Amino acid sequence: MREPTFWILTALVEQPRHGYGVIQQVAKLSGGETRLLPATLYAALDRLAAEGLVEVDREEAVDGRLRRYYRLTEEGGTALTVETQRLSRNVQTATRLLDTLRPPAGPATVTFG
Repeated sequence: MREPTFWILTALVEQPRHGYGVIQQVAKLSGGETRLLPATLYAALDRLAAEGLVEVDREEAVDGRLRRYYRLTEEGGTALTVETQRLSRNVQTATRLLDTLRPPAGPATVTFG
């Protein structure tokens, strides 16, 4: 799963959101590291809807413009869970290997002053 897809699905876990709401939530959740452009987001939402991972929750007119809200489907929640588990395993593996680079902790030294 590509990172933008991961963040889009994650942004929809708590509640349905419209496109701009997804963009804002992704930026917030990723600490500003992932910024989605509207064209990129809507292409991704169309693809995710075709894959059954998200679906339109509702539409409403705001200031004469149609606002479409998307929600995570059960399949989307499952896909996000699987990806989260995969990422967790990756982090555990990398952490374990990085730990081999660190010198072992020796006996504690107490200094009295």
